[in-house]
Amino acid sequence: MKILADAKTDRVLGCHIVGREAGEMIHEACVLMEFGGSAEDLARTCHAHPTRSEAVKEAALAVGKRAIHM
Repeated sequence: MKILADAKTDRVLGCHIVGREAGEMIHEACVLMEFGGSAEDLARTCHAHPTRSEAVKEAALAVGKRAIHM
């Protein structure tokens, strides 16, 4: 998973998800973009552990170079 965000505003512009169950995770980024959310908004959202959706949180944290497990 990779999140593309504006460097100045942190607004999420898009994302790439490759792999198993990608279709189950893309909705999170779609809803965020619909409401003009930022990578920080996504990073602060609670994600269940252990799940593949934690990759969404990690990618959002990586935007600000704060990823925990990468």
